[in-house]
Amino acid sequence: MIKRLNQELGSDIFVAVNAMEMQNDFINNPKAFGFVTSKIACCGQGPFNGIGLCTAASNLCPNREEYAFWDPFHPSEKANKIIVKTIYSGSDKYITPMNLSTIMAIDSV
Repeated sequence: MIKRLNQELGSDIFVAVNAMEMQNDFINNPKAFGFVTSKIACCGQGPFNGIGLCTAASNLCPNREEYAFWDPFHPSEKANKIIVKTIYSGSDKYITPMNLSTIMAIDSV
């Protein structure tokens, strides 16, 4: 669909980001991204801090940079930085047909 849209409009202005695959990679191999764990949220209640959102009554991790997830639903700040960096300059594993830095370089010509 992305390729067809770009062909119809005559420009590579549409990109697809596979955020789900990136999130699955965080979960399945957290150490590859510099996380200690992806199984426990930094902030939450109950087992694995997996119940509810982060509130004043929540357990809070000592070092949020080590966690892939802030709460049971949201990536941590470090994970979000990795996601943005990947969209900007990452490989076509997660973004296609090209990353944003390539698009910006083409547009500046």
